[in-house]
Amino acid sequence: MNLASRYGEKLILLGVLATANLWAQSKPPEVFIIDGSTLLAARDSYGKSAGEFKTAIDALLDDARKALKSEPTSVVQKTGVPPSGDKHDYMSLAPYWWPDSTKPGGVPYIRRDGERNPEYYSFGDHVALGKMTSNVHTLALAYFISRQGSFAEKAAGLLHVWFLDSATRMNPNLNFAQAIKGINNGRGIGIIETYQFRDLIDAMQLLKGSPHWTKTLDQGMKVWFSAYLKWLQESPNGKDESGEKNNHGSAYDIQVASIALYLGKKDVARDVLTNVPKKRMAVQIMADGSQPLELARTNSWGYSLMNTEALIHLALLGEHVGLDLWHQSDPDGRGIRHAIDFLLPYALGQKAWAWTQIVPMKREQMVPILRIAAVKYGDENYKKASEILTNADVMKSRENLVLPRSSTK
Repeated sequence: MNLASRYGEKLILLGVLATANLWAQSKPPEVFIIDGSTLLAARDSYGKSAGEFKTAIDALLDDARKALKSEPTSVVQKTGVPPSGDKHDYMSLAPYWWPDSTKPGGVPYIRRDGERNPEYYSFGDHVALGKMTSNVHTLALAYFISRQGSFAEKAAGLLHVWFLDSATRMNPNLNFAQAIKGINNGRGIGIIETYQFRDLIDAMQLLKGSPHWTKTLDQGMKVWFSAYLKWLQESPNGKDESGEKNNHGSAYDIQVASIALYLGKKDVARDVLTNVPKKRMAVQIMADGSQPLELARTNSWGYSLMNTEALIHLALLGEHVGLDLWHQSDPDGRGIRHAIDFLLPYALGQKAWAWTQIVPMKREQMVPILRIAAVKYGDENYKKASEILTNADVMKSRENLVLPRSSTK
């Protein structure tokens, strides 16, 4: 099936004057996790021969031009069929579960934490979903910064194929995500696979200024995400994931809150975010700032950073409903800042990481956390630490276009 041919909606460009008026606006975009002011400053610097954003913009536009050539992806492209018999249902395998060589047919599978079974990449929809969300996010950022309508047009087409076209759309559920052969057909933990929807939502917010963001696309995406939010909150898998105590629980809250904000359901977002200090921070963070549920993993550094960043994203979302999660903690200090301070000396090499880490420890992965913390806490030490850890790869990263800039002296 040629999926590109399925996207046949006629898109009519607005007049030159209307487009000029749109880009003359100086108001930051209405986004939820990325920093709109930084993105606006990056857009204003576009086309200049030098500047703090140039390296990252050049890398982003290279990626966007590659995304322009990509074919749309869809859940109906997979070779297998979900247990429901409906190819429009998403399905995938649990990444850390492998065939048991002592059992006929290798089932039931056994767990090897941190080691990804190659089947995870060839079975189901995980890879296709990742390509779609990554390309849309890239194209949306590139469109906002460069004003090139071809980027927005391509992103709109990719969204239409994955979510809206009757022949290729994904049903709004993850009933069969991260199945374990011989054990189950899917599980609540599989909801982590749409964690990237937090980026997709900000991308859609950036695309709204484009003439390619049609009324049909806008309404269709809201209908789809309304159904998915309902599934997240009411399905057995959704309820299971809500009850997870580690990074899965944090990621679930981010999905629900960001989707609710996108749909204008601030009361739903506020309900979720109000419970973060008690339901997430107090359970996940110890008095010394450590996160034992993440330290128990075989990629303990990566998971500790992942959950710290998730808590930070929850705090960013909280700002949209009038909640300050940055300074909330219990008497023992179980809060975001304590989690950051626990990790910092290990990132700087001042202490040796004492927990299991089966993949190389990348200390520069803490830069986004430190850059946000420098602004939210007004702490020069976080700013200096982020500068120490910044390398050439970090300079090229799009994080430089979407993270807040520190004004500490």
